[in-house]
Amino acid sequence: MKKVELVEAVATKTGLTKADATRAIEATFEVISGALAKGDKVPVVGFGTFGVSERAAREGHNPRTGEKVTIPARKAPVFKAGSALKEAVNK
Repeated sequence: MKKVELVEAVATKTGLTKADATRAIEATFEVISGALAKGDKVPVVGFGTFGVSERAAREGHNPRTGEKVTIPARKAPVFKAGSALKEAVNK
């Protein structure tokens, strides 16, 4: 599902205009992104939890040259699906 399709589905389901649905969806994404950037978790009951995972620095290889390179530590967004979402997917 593309973002445009998501906007149309939300607009249809809620009775909002497409413009209002777009603003609501974008605001939701911004709030979640902002919370993750601060290191917070965002639990959505019945859906899942958005969080941040710490990735340690590690050594890798350049596939072209075989040269060893250091991959720096970083943070990565993660999502853990809730039980209700898992059940809905596995119906």
